[in-house]
Parts: sequence; C-alpha cells; structure tokens
Amino acid sequence: YFYQNCISPLPPTDCLINYQKLNMNPRDRDDHDGEEEEEEELPQQVADLAQASVPTSMKGIRACKRCGILKTFDQFISEGCENCPFLDMADNPDRCGSCTSAFFEGQAAIMDPRESWAAKWIRADNYLPGVYAISVTGQFDRDIEEDLEARGIRWRCRPTQSQ
Repeated sequence: YFYQNCISPLPPTDCLINYQKLNMNPRDRDDHDGEEEEEEELPQQVADLAQASVPTSMKGIRACKRCGILKTFDQFISEGCENCPFLDMADNPDRCGSCTSAFFEGQAAIMDPRESWAAKWIRADNYLPGVYAISVTGQFDRDIEEDLEARGIRWRCRPTQSQ
C-alpha cells in the first residue's frame, strides 16, 4: 500500500489523498463522462491513518502520561487524547496539565501500530496512528491513579527521580 511508504512531511490526510489518486483507474482521472463516482472502500489501516493526530508545532509538545501520544497543549485542550477519552482532557486545561507531561524522551511516528515493531517496543501497538514518546516522565495525581487502578487501566509514565 502507498500509505506505508509515504515518507513525505505531509500530514497523513495528504498521504490518504495520494493513496486515492494512485488507485484511480487512468481513464477515470481526466474525464468522468457524467457518470456518478462510486465510493471506493478504503482499507481500515488507511482510514485509521487519516484520523492520525500529529503535533501542529514543535514548540510546547506534551505527552499523554497514559499512552504517550505527543501533541501540543492546545491540541490536548481542543481534542483531548483519542486513546484515553476517559481522562476527559477535552476543553479542560487543568485536566490536560495533570494528565500530560512536557518531560519525555524520543519520538516515534507510528503509522500502522498493529504491524510496527517500534509500536510493540514502546507498547503503543493497541493505539491509533500518531507520534508517540519513547518514554514519559511524570506522575498522575493520586485521585487519577486511583481511578485508573479501579478501572484496571495501566499507564506508561514513570515517576520523577528525587535526588
């Protein structure tokens, strides 16, 4: 598939558009002769990739303390975390501050989490496509930790080391 080989700096939606263009029949590209277009079903992986969230800026990037996805603080406020909707970060700046961390190491852009060895290595293979931190440093507030434990949910962040 083309989307697996899309190495351009374009957003994933541009990769999706290019995927659709490459799969068009050459005679359908120029002239439609008044025929209605049929909706071509996209593979699920391509549809997931179109929904991938990537940081809109290199400044102010934060990592979700549970899944490690990287976004700007404003993106977390406006969209929340698509992997962790139960953290209720959308439209809640205080919650975003306590559920994200500016302290993380490394980045991995994961396009196909179920097949990616890197996603398996950083334990992001059950999440949506996106850019993930290799490791996240920080700690949830005690009430959030208790809520996650009660739900049986694990998280990735590691506590800061006191010296």
